[in-house]
Amino acid sequence: MKHETFYERNAPDATVVAESLEGAKFAPYWLDAASAAGLRVRRPRLEGHRSTDLVVVGGGFTGLWTAVLAKRRDPARRVVLLEASRIGWAASGRNGGWVDASITHGPINGRTRWPDEYPTLERLGYENLDAMERDIQELGIACDWERVGALSLVLEEHQLEWAAEAGAAGETVLDHDETVTRINAPGALGAVAVSGRGVATVDPAKLVFGLAEAAERLGVEIYERSPVRRLERAADGGVIAVTKRGAVAASHAALATNVFPSLIKRNRLMTVPVYDYVLMTAPLTTEQRALIGWEGREGLGDMANQFHYSQLTKDGRILWGGYDAVYKPGGRIKAEYEDDPEIHAKLASHFFSLFPQLIDTGLTFTHRWAGVIDTSTRFAAFYGTARRGRVAYAAGFTGLGVATVRFAAEVMLDLLSGEETERTQLDMVRHKGIPFPPEPAATVGIQLSRWSLDQADHHEGRRNLFLRTMDAVGLGFDS
Repeated sequence: MKHETFYERNAPDATVVAESLEGAKFAPYWLDAASAAGLRVRRPRLEGHRSTDLVVVGGGFTGLWTAVLAKRRDPARRVVLLEASRIGWAASGRNGGWVDASITHGPINGRTRWPDEYPTLERLGYENLDAMERDIQELGIACDWERVGALSLVLEEHQLEWAAEAGAAGETVLDHDETVTRINAPGALGAVAVSGRGVATVDPAKLVFGLAEAAERLGVEIYERSPVRRLERAADGGVIAVTKRGAVAASHAALATNVFPSLIKRNRLMTVPVYDYVLMTAPLTTEQRALIGWEGREGLGDMANQFHYSQLTKDGRILWGGYDAVYKPGGRIKAEYEDDPEIHAKLASHFFSLFPQLIDTGLTFTHRWAGVIDTSTRFAAFYGTARRGRVAYAAGFTGLGVATVRFAAEVMLDLLSGEETERTQLDMVRHKGIPFPPEPAATVGIQLSRWSLDQADHHEGRRNLFLRTMDAVGLGFDS
C-alpha cells in the first residue's frame, strides 16, 4: 500500500513556502559570497602556443588537486591548467560542502561492488581525508574546514531496520531522544551518527579559489575561458590540447572535465548529467538557533532513497539540498535547467516539515540554485588512461566527490608516471564499470529508475523488480 512520506505528512501551508522564497536570489550562495569578498579572480585566456610537461583540462576540484599535487611531487614539473569557463564555476562551487571520507560513495555501495578489497578502500578513504586536511593547512587555505561528522536521520518506521544494520556494521545509532538532543528535528525517530573521522564540512568556493591560488604560488599556469576542443598527438608522442585561440603541447595530460563530454570518445556513455537543487537560508537569529540546537554543527542527511543533505555554515546559515536528481531527456546540459521554482518550493516545504518550529520565526531563504552532477552506473568514480598512457582521466563522482577528487588526482598522477602503486592495483581503479545505454534508451531507463526510487520511498523502502534487476547487473541510477 502506498503511504505518504514524512515530508508529505508534515508539509507546511503553501503560503509559508512562498513567503520564505520571496526574496531568494537565483545564484549559488558560495560563489556569490566569494565574489563579494573579492576571492574570485579573473584569469587570462590562453593565447598562442605553450609547451609544458603536464596539461590539466578542467579547473574544478579534480583539476586543481591534480595540478597542486603534481607540483608537490615534483616542483620542477611544468604544469598548465585550462578551464573552459571560470575556476570553480560548476560543481566545485555549487555543492553542499560535505567532505566524506568514502571513495566508494558510501560503505554500502563499496561493500556491494568491491567486497574483497573494501577494507583497503575504507582505509584509503580515511587516509585521503587526513591528507586533504594536511594539504589545506600546509597550503594556508582558509575555507572553513571542520571535522564535524554527520547525522543521517531516520524519518520512517522502515528506516529503523536500516539504521540497525548500520549499527551492526559498527556505526553509532541514536534513538529519538539522543537525536533531538543533538539537533531538534521533532519528527525524527532516530539517527545514524558518523564521527569527524569520516566527515568534514567546508565552504567549497573558498576551497576551490584557495586551491587555485596555491597552484599559482607553486608555479602552475592557469588559463580561464579556454575550452579544449580536441586532443591531438604530438610528433614526440605527447599530447596537444587545442583551444580556439591556442594550444598546449605536453608530455602528458590529465582530464578533469567532470560531467561535461569527455575528450576521450569511448568515455562519453560512462556518465550522465543530473541536476541537483539547493537552498540557503539567511543567518539564523539567536532565537532561531536555540530552537534547533545543532551545537555540533554536524552534516545532516536522511535515510530515504531520495535523500536530503544539509549543513550549518560557520556564519549560521542552513544549506538545504538534494531529494531528487533530475535528468533531462537526451542528457543535455543547459543553464536554463538550473532555474526550477517548483523544485525549490518542494525543498522549502521539506525544510519546514523537518523544522516546523521555525515556521513563525521569519526565517527566509536568501539563495536558490542548482548544479549538474556526473553520475556513473556504479555510483563512484572511474579511472583510466588513453593515448598509450599519455592521458589519464577520472570522472563519475556521483555527488560525493569533494574528497574523492583528491584521491582521483593521486590515481591519475600514479597512472601517468607508470608506477604500480596500491592505488593503481585496486580493482576499483583497473575496471571502469558499465556504460549507460545510448539515447533514447538512457532517458527511458533513467526516468524509470527515478520513478521506481520514488515508489520505493512511498512503499516502505521496498524496491520493485526493475530496481532489483538493475542492482543485480550493476547498472543503476541513484538519487
